[in-house]
Amino acid sequence: MSNLYNVSSTPHIRGKMSTQLIMLIVVISLLPACGFGVYNFGLRALFVLLFSVASCVLSEYVFNLITKRPNSISDLSAVVTGLLLGMNLPSSVPYFVPVLGGFFAIIVVKMLFGGLGQNFMNPALGARCFLLISFPKLMTDFVYNGASGATPLAQVKNGGCPDLHKMIIGNIPGTIGETSMIAIVLGACIMIMFGIIDLTISGTYIVSFGIFLLAFAGKG
Repeated sequence: MSNLYNVSSTPHIRGKMSTQLIMLIVVISLLPACGFGVYNFGLRALFVLLFSVASCVLSEYVFNLITKRPNSISDLSAVVTGLLLGMNLPSSVPYFVPVLGGFFAIIVVKMLFGGLGQNFMNPALGARCFLLISFPKLMTDFVYNGASGATPLAQVKNGGCPDLHKMIIGNIPGTIGETSMIAIVLGACIMIMFGIIDLTISGTYIVSFGIFLLAFAGKG
């Protein structure tokens, strides 16, 4: 028997569902939060989402074209990245921000590391970090009903207590996709129902967050 290791690229575990189907379910699960974001912040939020998705899809298409790789936009992963990035942006950002963020997410974080499944971090969150460092004022300008305000997480950080009723119905400042607790939970239920996410992992995170919140609330 050989003692040599068999080294191969990801994925190492394969399921019954195709990548395209998984991504389609994720897109569907994101729609409630996206829809409420558009309802909450107006049509400008819709355009931010559209610019983000278009930038991600076009960036992946052009990269594959230049590098002569097979077309991978049909797996819908770029659409998922675009939606996640758009949902992580305030509705007030200039349109060049989601375009630049989409380019960074796909080209720098995803494709240069080998593509889907080989990126070193989530492309949408990588782009969010990049945009937050590059444009801190634009990325923290949260507006609701024409008034600026702190997000619930910022209130907790400063020792305050956000209005839970407003958090549930979504009448709070924040990014496009984070304001409605009901829409987010609905999306999570869809992914749990189809086995896309593991309730154990997400539940552990939520419980841990609650424990640390109770232990250190108001203490920095």
